[in-house]
Amino acid sequence: MSKYVKDLVAKEIAGRLEGVDDALLVNVVGLDANKTVVLRKQLREKNIGLMSVKNSMAKRATAGTPLAAAFEGIEGTVAMVWGGEDFISLTKEIVALDKSKEFAQFEARGGVMDGERLTSDRVKEISRWPNREEQLSLLVGQILSPGANLVSQLLAPGGALASQIEKKAEESES
Repeated sequence: MSKYVKDLVAKEIAGRLEGVDDALLVNVVGLDANKTVVLRKQLREKNIGLMSVKNSMAKRATAGTPLAAAFEGIEGTVAMVWGGEDFISLTKEIVALDKSKEFAQFEARGGVMDGERLTSDRVKEISRWPNREEQLSLLVGQILSPGANLVSQLLAPGGALASQIEKKAEESES
């Protein structure tokens, strides 16, 4: 392939990855065509993009971007995945696919998050973090907790007084 054609391919790849700052690298070698179609469909439903790309082309296309760190020291064929609700959700999905028996040859190989290169072990570790939705629910719970405690403290004396009045009323009726 001539240098001109390589530059055109690299520009096309760079255009597809425009605006992408975090991505994962996965191994899809060994998946037959039918399983690849099923895998791509599952990922598309979750708004996750998958692109198989030659390492040298990917390095050329991502040079000078935050994604460049992902390809440092990578050997063999890899595919890039990006998208999803947030990066943590992406890692959770990829690790789940890595563990699934349906796609036995699929494996997480690394990636990049905030310009930092990730190993496959680090990707698995990140997948255990709470995603954006879980973080928001934790935050809302923490925000509402003092209010709930205050309400229970304010209502407790009134409830105790009401039960005492009810007890006295029952005693006077007897």
